[in-house]
Amino acid sequence: RDVQNPICFLSQREHNQLLVSFIKIIHTQRRYIEKNCHEMYRTTFCRAIFSAWFTLCITHNQNTVEAFLPTCPSQATPHNCHSSTFGHRTKFSTSIAASDTLSSPKPTPVENVVVLEDADAVGDKVRSIVIEAAERAIAERGYFALAIPGGSILKMLVGGEDLERWTSKTTIAYVNHKCVDMEDGSLATHAKARKLFLDNWQGATTIVMDGTDDGLAEAASYEAKLRALPEEILPRCADTGLPVFDLALIGVGDDGHVGSLYPGRDEVLAGPEKWVLPVDMKSPPSITLSLPVMSGARQVVIAACGVSDKYPQGKSEGMKRAVVADGETIVTFPAVGLRDVATWIMDEAAASKLGEQYLSK
Repeated sequence: RDVQNPICFLSQREHNQLLVSFIKIIHTQRRYIEKNCHEMYRTTFCRAIFSAWFTLCITHNQNTVEAFLPTCPSQATPHNCHSSTFGHRTKFSTSIAASDTLSSPKPTPVENVVVLEDADAVGDKVRSIVIEAAERAIAERGYFALAIPGGSILKMLVGGEDLERWTSKTTIAYVNHKCVDMEDGSLATHAKARKLFLDNWQGATTIVMDGTDDGLAEAASYEAKLRALPEEILPRCADTGLPVFDLALIGVGDDGHVGSLYPGRDEVLAGPEKWVLPVDMKSPPSITLSLPVMSGARQVVIAACGVSDKYPQGKSEGMKRAVVADGETIVTFPAVGLRDVATWIMDEAAASKLGEQYLSK
């Protein structure tokens, strides 16, 4: 807050990029200190890095501190969130807390991992979860809010019977989407979803983009459309004001990206003040829900399956890093930010490297 401090003159993007670099450096050094130094020096080092990071944050943007330092680092706990529309509890992932951007979160609880025989079984399970979540939400308040990604999960939503009993009361938002024309059959997730299943979901309302290639404008517009939805359609967390989707379906890339939150980029550190973020990483750019919005859904489901000649073990390495690997953070592998809030549904190939405790239950 001192005008002589040059950090005050950084833009928000420059500030976040500096934070990412800072975290990578101190994460590496923390590991060295833990391995080689006496306990007294480890304690001093931890205090120093958290003090430095706190100073960097507070100098530029207090919201960043509130997002990543909810409590003192040694006692970081999830934000508990009570919906103003219904009485369930929703929590932020503890992985978004400051201490967990610097260290690997605990492995996913065994009971939160569902291993099925093959991709067909995973698809059947995902469809049944969608129907159950829809029926529960509609019984409670008359509406169902669903967030869906692109990729292979779209194919899991094809099929089903007597759909109109719940699709007519369903509102759909995209977890992420390229900034393209909504009718672009090769690039637009919306066009692909329509062809696969949306046109058969009678009465469903889909929140779509404006169809331009302007990432900043599209993100702002999409967030405004979500905020304009009444709370009976898209509930809000009473504590944070974040939207609470009844169900968020999420896919994970081999590099750990969820939505369009990619490793090593400042978007993964976005706090709860932003619901939708522009991601100018590829051409065309894309928009994505923020990690707090993804993790704040009433139910988060991550699905991974499928094998090929090139990848006979499917997504096994990615699932190992996402679910159990030590040393991963939301900066290095963003999917770990959902470790403690998601149900992970995968086929045997994808689960093959998780360890016996996940395979033998």
